[in-house]
Parts: sequence; structure tokens; C-alpha cells
Amino acid sequence: MLFKSFFVVPVSRDWDQAVFMDAIKITGLTKKFSGKRGASVLALDHLDLSITQGEVFGFLGPNGAGKSTTIKILMGLIRPSHGEAALMGVSSSLPEARRHVGYLPENPYFYDYLSASEYLSFVGGMFGMDQAEIAIRSEAILQRFNLWDARKRPIRSYSKGMVQRLGLAQVFLHEPEIYVLDEPMSGLDPLGRALVKEVIRELKVAGKSVFFSTHITSDVEAVCDRVGIIIKGKLQSVEQVDAIMTSGITGYHVRHRRSSEEQFSDTTIIKENLQQFMAELEQRSEEILLIDPLRRNLEDFFLEMVRKGDGRQ
Repeated sequence: MLFKSFFVVPVSRDWDQAVFMDAIKITGLTKKFSGKRGASVLALDHLDLSITQGEVFGFLGPNGAGKSTTIKILMGLIRPSHGEAALMGVSSSLPEARRHVGYLPENPYFYDYLSASEYLSFVGGMFGMDQAEIAIRSEAILQRFNLWDARKRPIRSYSKGMVQRLGLAQVFLHEPEIYVLDEPMSGLDPLGRALVKEVIRELKVAGKSVFFSTHITSDVEAVCDRVGIIIKGKLQSVEQVDAIMTSGITGYHVRHRRSSEEQFSDTTIIKENLQQFMAELEQRSEEILLIDPLRRNLEDFFLEMVRKGDGRQ
């Protein structure tokens, strides 16, 4: 678990009036880029999306779908061609919108001659934190992301996974209310991925809002409340992850045995035949040991959306 003081409700009062606002609100967001020979490339096509406070939202799509473009607009790094985006009711074009946001870009860049401790001190200063607060928070965060022993080494000596974990560490330093993470598990080994998932779950418990992009469906299944699937700049679907997982039951695996025998049998049946099969087992006086639903997963749902987005259905 995180240090008890790791997540603290901000004492700032300037957002108190935004308590019931959406954490992120995107309306009609469109972005066109100039391509080769003056051709126009439509990266986002009238995107509408809302993320509530305390929600973990997965933004799922193949490479080039528009995920990073959306995040860059949210963070004020590029401007939309049309539409608007807001963070806690404040336009993403205004610096004030980012005071309470932690952002991890897809490819974080660091002053690699600094150590992790020096870099976090720099980041904390950018957010107006005093040195005593930075020191306390830095220790907890570096411990949490397994970087404490390397805190005095220059970042240029870090592995790719360590650099990614440092990128996540700086996101947490100023205790934001909204976490915007672009491919947060990229470059991490299985232990690092498990750590990030655990931290995201703890953010939800703490009432924080998390918006993260990925093209890996298992990451969304593990931590998200809802998922938005974007294909070629268009939002294809927004669904509750639990609903996807429970609505796609295709059949059942049933383990059963006769009460007088130790040996059991396994039978797979389609869902429409479950009641009939249960009646047959009762007639044969067989004991039911296990009923396990067989269902499509989020990857199946995602691939279905991709086929629809490509016009193959």
C-alpha cells in the first residue's frame, strides 16, 4: 500500500465551486493536421467525452487513432481546429486548468544530467511547493516507485523502465486531482506494470480522476471503470468495463460428478442449454462442483469495434 500521507486531499480552495463538475469535459473536439503536399489529415473528428470525478477511464485505440492528440489538446500543447476541452470546468487552453493536473507524456523527456531528487525538486518548484514539502513528498514517491536507492544517480544512467517510473513519480508530486497518463505502462517490466495498476487503483480509492490512454486491453480490464474506444479519430463506443465483461457470456463450463464417485467430469455447453443440462444432472443425481461462465473479453469487444471502424462490418 501507499504511504498513509501519499494521497492527500488538496487544501486549495479555488476549485471548491467545481465539486460537481466533470473532471474532464470534451465537446466537438476536432483536429486537422497538414499532411504531405498540402493534404489535410483528420486526427480527431468531433469527439464528445466526459470523465467524472473519481473515475478511472481507459482511452483505448490502435496506434494513430487520436489518443495522444486528444491528450495534447487537454494539456494545452496543441490547439484544436474546432471544439473545446475543459479540466474541472476550466478551458484546457488556460494555464490555470493544469495547476491541479498530473501529466505523463507518451515519451517523457528529462534533463538527464540531473538526479531523480534534483529533478523532483525542480518540478516541485514549478508548482510553487516549498522545499520542506518537496523533500517529504519526494521521499515517499521515490520509495513507492522503487527509485529511492537510485535517487542521487544522474537520470542518464537509468534504464527505460526506471525513466518511465520517474515520469510517473513527478506526476504525483504536487498531489493533483486529475491524472492524465499517455501510455503509462510503456516500457515497464511485469513488476513495473503491476505497480502502476496498484497505484491507479489506490488513486480511485482516494477519489482522484484518472484518464489514461493505451492499446493494451488487459490494462483497461484490470483498473478501469469505463472505456472509450477511438478508431481513426472517431469515438466508436463508451462502455462500462463490467458491462462488457458480463454481457458477453457465450456458454458455461460445468464440473460435475455422481455423489457416489470421486472422479468428476467437465462439460462445456452453450448458454441457451444451461437449464436443460442442469435438469439432466438432477435427474442423474449428479453433484455440481463448478459453474464457470465463458465470455468474450475486452479484446474481443475492441477488435469488433476496430472492424466496424474500418468498415469491415
